[in-house]
Amino acid sequence: MLAVKIIVLLLGVLFTLFGYLIYFRKKYSLINGFESAHRSERKTERYAGRIGLIELMIGVACLIGGIIWIIINGL
Repeated sequence: MLAVKIIVLLLGVLFTLFGYLIYFRKKYSLINGFESAHRSERKTERYAGRIGLIELMIGVACLIGGIIWIIINGL
């Protein structure tokens, strides 16, 4: 069970980091195939912003859920 808690926290950190980099720092290269799709005008920066925001929210939810899980059940 400890391994699952660690995995949830690591996923939360990674999703939060990637979401932050995409949404706030505009690192669109982290989205697979976005740069070529953006050049051919199939995807917009708004699309990339949504992807970043979704990843950020998933990451924060995993972090909060993992921390609450650890607090309630202990290590």
